[in-house]
Amino acid sequence: MPDLSQALHLAASEITLAVGALVLLMVGAFMGEKSARLISGASILLLIAAAVIAATGPLGAAFNGAFVADPLAVFAKVVIFLSAAVAIVLGDGWMHRERIAKFEYPILIVLASVGMSMMASSGDLISLYVGIELHSLALYVLAAYHRDDLKASEAGLKYFVLGALSSGLLLYGASLVYGFTGSMRFDEIAAYAAANPGPGLIFGLVFLICGLAFKVSAAPFHMWTPDVYEGAPTPVVALFATAPKMAAMVLIARVLTDGFAGSHDQWAQVIILISLISFAVGAFGGLAQKNIQRLLAYSSIANIGYALLGIAAGTQLGLQAMLMFMTLYVIDQLGFFAILLSLSKRGRPIRNIADLAGLKKDRPVTAIALTVLSLSVLGMPPFAGFWAKYYVFGAAADAGYWMAGAAGLVASVVAAFYYLRIIKLMWFDPPVDEIKTDAAPVEAKTVAFAAAAFSFPLVIVGLVWLEPLTRAAASGFGAG
Repeated sequence: MPDLSQALHLAASEITLAVGALVLLMVGAFMGEKSARLISGASILLLIAAAVIAATGPLGAAFNGAFVADPLAVFAKVVIFLSAAVAIVLGDGWMHRERIAKFEYPILIVLASVGMSMMASSGDLISLYVGIELHSLALYVLAAYHRDDLKASEAGLKYFVLGALSSGLLLYGASLVYGFTGSMRFDEIAAYAAANPGPGLIFGLVFLICGLAFKVSAAPFHMWTPDVYEGAPTPVVALFATAPKMAAMVLIARVLTDGFAGSHDQWAQVIILISLISFAVGAFGGLAQKNIQRLLAYSSIANIGYALLGIAAGTQLGLQAMLMFMTLYVIDQLGFFAILLSLSKRGRPIRNIADLAGLKKDRPVTAIALTVLSLSVLGMPPFAGFWAKYYVFGAAADAGYWMAGAAGLVASVVAAFYYLRIIKLMWFDPPVDEIKTDAAPVEAKTVAFAAAAFSFPLVIVGLVWLEPLTRAAASGFGAG
């Protein structure tokens, strides 16, 4: 009984979210759609409470090693829960303006957060799969949340079908790993792999990596990303671009550094290859895009390639760089999507890049915020994105992968074209029409300006506390 009590204490944040989601579901079922605002507010408080519980809770392992509460999991959970809360803030106002507000929206995000939290704390292959499926099932529904929108329904269907394919790859890889090692736990898999290296085990690991690469939309497993980003509701895409990617990146790092630390030379080659393909697809694919959300999809593919470079290093410095990159990336993405949610004309959202022409005349402060975020994502110093890439490229070079880092720099130069194009349209081109943009919603404007302010100049101060936090989270991982 004491062991169970300790295990439940370690999983307190997940239990809080799961029980809270069930209670809110009952409230929604009895009160109906009029409870949507109440449930959104309660869900935000629930996620903030879970973040506090995770940050202040004990560390250790539970359920026979299947659940791990360590500094890495704690750091990831805080970022996941807070970004999910921001997605609810952005979505609540948007859903009411579109008159599609339903109480299920925040509850689905809370349930997805339980799955993402499980991914961050996975200690074996079973908890890994449970976490992935729990968060994926909620995200499938969220992608098709706007049922009357044909593109949203298409996005949900594509995401579901391709998600099932990736789950199949993941399960096949997990079955091979279990078949060769006789264990599901990462520490026991690592011990077996170190004593009995063989091609069969590496073959299973490759399938595992392929399944996980789908979850972070790394190329060549990115085929769902542009269509889902374009078709799904914008606040849902803001969630897709942030919390799930942090959870999946931490899970990839945990599988590789916990379960296959002794096979670094083998899996690093696969990760580097995926990273290079992601650079190319993200940088060159974005050049032809006219829709802003599709452009952000290709940008996310390239950015995941940068984060994977940190994991490929296989060192504590590399893991720290990945955490630093993903945290700054999440803030930039939330700001970008908040700006998209704040831009509309006569009630119709602005989604084409060309429609941003002359934005400085109508919304100068928004144009400044979007300029800051654009410069940050392309990696211009001294914005947040520059520091994110600085840490990743430094870790890659330190591990001897300077050629891959150089390829990433080239991709950054190519991707700079479409961000500089946005800036040029806003500041130097005449407006496409004389129709003024609608008044920006308070919540979207607040998130956008806060993210832009953090990207510069607050990032200089933020790095002072973010660097030691990521270093502590990465402690104990990697080969050196």
